[in-house]
Amino acid sequence: MRGDGTVSRPNFLFLFPDTHRGDWLPFAPHVWSELGMEPLPLRMPHLEALMRRGTTFTKAVTSSPLCAPARASLASGLRYNKAGVAGNHENYPLERKTFYSALKDGGYRVGGVGKFDLHKATHWWGLDGWIDELGQLGFTDGVDNAGKIDAIVSGKDAPQDPYMKYLYDQGLAEVHLRDMTDRGKRTDATDLPDEAYCDNWLTRNGLELLSTFPQETPWFLMVNFTGPHEPFDITHRMKAAWEQIQFPEPNRCTLPREVWNGIRQNYTAMLENIDRNIGLLLEAIDKRGELDNTIVIYASDHGDMLGDFDLFGKCKPERGSTHIPLVVSGPGVQVDRYSDALVELQDVAGTILDFAGLSMEEAEDAWSFRKVLAGETAVLRETHVSGLDEGPQHAGEWRMVSDGQWKLIAERGRKARLYHIKADPWENHNVAEDYPEIAARLASAL
Repeated sequence: MRGDGTVSRPNFLFLFPDTHRGDWLPFAPHVWSELGMEPLPLRMPHLEALMRRGTTFTKAVTSSPLCAPARASLASGLRYNKAGVAGNHENYPLERKTFYSALKDGGYRVGGVGKFDLHKATHWWGLDGWIDELGQLGFTDGVDNAGKIDAIVSGKDAPQDPYMKYLYDQGLAEVHLRDMTDRGKRTDATDLPDEAYCDNWLTRNGLELLSTFPQETPWFLMVNFTGPHEPFDITHRMKAAWEQIQFPEPNRCTLPREVWNGIRQNYTAMLENIDRNIGLLLEAIDKRGELDNTIVIYASDHGDMLGDFDLFGKCKPERGSTHIPLVVSGPGVQVDRYSDALVELQDVAGTILDFAGLSMEEAEDAWSFRKVLAGETAVLRETHVSGLDEGPQHAGEWRMVSDGQWKLIAERGRKARLYHIKADPWENHNVAEDYPEIAARLASAL
């Protein structure tokens, strides 16, 4: 509430880690049971507090389980087949409007730090993290850096992004290049000091950017963490906190424990570190006196298989790859509540614009779930979908559709797979031949 009695528009803190699978959260016991999982030994107290202060969606999916396509769908408010980015080899089309530009046109300060991945195919981010295209995409402020792998590929001889420039300036580039080159699925610790670890560095950028926002202007800040994306590099401090922890076995995994447990340890260590940085951001907003008028959103672009079906990584139609976390807290949001509404990643864009009192006609697939957050309805969509076409970095072409009870996967070159996910949450038993009418009904939604 402003001094003149009018209600001020909310600020937005959008926390967006890379590759956080949707079943790897500090859930209540009944949610673990519904997911068919043992409780995981997670340490995410700040996210857990956000969950208590807001609404957690248990059935959110990515538009596409690959970095650039997912982020293009989010930016445009369009499903994968319309957003114009088929894979990581394509940049976001600048002629296509974004919800960031709708916020900017509506009077918001629009900032971002971390891995934007909206011009991923072009290995140049500006040494200060700003190129003119970011302004065209709708940002007023930003420090855009390369993702983990792109930073190494592009910066092996000279920096092409601000993070590698920082490492070169600090005399740490060789340490990082030596550690990350051909790292693969190694789980040993990096020799980088904690302050030089990328997610810690980019959080400092976010705090600095936040400090420049005038308090009389509504703001949007998106923090794009590079973790817990592979490679599974963590600092010695992070490694020491997790190296003795044992994790539940992946679903239908024949690999030995020494292969997958270390990866799960490092993955979870990255999430704990992200959570620590979230605490720093929330503390800064609280010190500005703005926390009560800030909507905090936590989501991710896609998940990681983490050993399920002997698979690691993304790009797959199975749960570990397509299911994403989604937590929202702030004014107008019911507290300590779980929702099983069917949500797609790009719906976050429509919801942000709705809370801001704005609209974007072009974002036709971004359905606002504000009424779900307010408790006015429990339903958003009848089905939700995800998909990916074949590309240079991913073989195969598939689409996935689910109504929350059943899930259909239509993949080129394979028979359709239908799963009764209410009874079979891990998608282990294909029942397409037993329920052809259900498979046909879901296929009609693709």
